[in-house]
Amino acid sequence: MARESVADNVDSKCRIAEITQHSCVPKKNRFGHPVVHCIPIPRLFRMCPDQPAVEVTRVVEIDLATGSVEMPKALGQMIPQGKAWRDVVKIDTGNEEE
Repeated sequence: MARESVADNVDSKCRIAEITQHSCVPKKNRFGHPVVHCIPIPRLFRMCPDQPAVEVTRVVEIDLATGSVEMPKALGQMIPQGKAWRDVVKIDTGNEEE
C-alpha cells in the first residue's frame, strides 16, 4: 500500500495533531508508600476544516526510533466518518433508570 509522510501531506487542508494521554496506576513502593506509575500513550488525530477530528493512531505507522509518521495515501477511506457532537442523536431505548 502506498504511504506518505506527514511532511508530504502539507498540500492538504487537513492536518495531523498529536496529544499524549497518560494511563496511571497507583502502586506501593518498597516502603509501602503509595506511588503513581504512569505510561504515556501518544494519540494522533486528523483535523480537517469544518469536520470533526478523527483519531488515526491505529492506521498510521510510527517509526519509534525517529518519531516519523507514515500514513496511507487512502487515509480518508480507512478511517470512520466522524460526526460533530451537535449531530449525534441519542436514541431512547427505554432501558435507562430515571
